[in-house]
Amino acid sequence: MDRIVKVSSQKAVVIFSKSSCCMCHAIKRLFYEQGVSPAICELDEEPTGKEMERALITRLGCNPSVPAVFIGGKFVGSANTIMTLQLNGNLKKMLKEAGAIWL
Repeated sequence: MDRIVKVSSQKAVVIFSKSSCCMCHAIKRLFYEQGVSPAICELDEEPTGKEMERALITRLGCNPSVPAVFIGGKFVGSANTIMTLQLNGNLKKMLKEAGAIWL
């Protein structure tokens, strides 16, 4: 969990992902299209990825474990939450407040 906290606080937007996950790809693309350059942590490419994934599941209740999105150092949620925020217009507001976008 310490590694997750450290990584999630390094940039305005951090996405914990797996390179083979189609929902992860969709969420990353959504952020790129918003003009955000998120930090991406591919758990299947990290030496401690399995432990990090377990922490996401047990400590944060991520189910499925990825994508797990942090904005402004705070856990926001997974794909369903991010898509809901996008559809109701709150994602852009959160990104502005975190300094991820300027417009």
